[in-house]
Amino acid sequence: MTVADDVRLDHIWSASDAGLVINPNGARNQLEGGIVQAASFALKEQVTLEGNGIASRDWDAYPILRFSDVPPVDVDIIGAPDNPSLGMGECTVGPTCAAIGNAVAHALGRRMYDMPLNRERIMTALLGT
Repeated sequence: MTVADDVRLDHIWSASDAGLVINPNGARNQLEGGIVQAASFALKEQVTLEGNGIASRDWDAYPILRFSDVPPVDVDIIGAPDNPSLGMGECTVGPTCAAIGNAVAHALGRRMYDMPLNRERIMTALLGT
């Protein structure tokens, strides 16, 4: 990653404890969807304000991860049939955002504390402006 680049994800891996897995395909879909949504939160999503209100009122103006930005996502489900079933979608947001934040901190040598981790914020963190 160079300073001129946006943060790009090449691949995402996940291992998740699901307890008793009743529907493996459904659990995998929930995990993948949550991971992609969390990656969008971490890298793109931000409400923009202009004048007296919100400027990002539609999907053209609101920055989200596009299909072309989504990397391959590999999900391993750790099932424990003796344990109760666990929710799969919501549990991905914190760990995914933290993993992306840690990767950016490792690449830059500097921790960033605000999302999205976009070019403007990276430049501000590096240049201290």
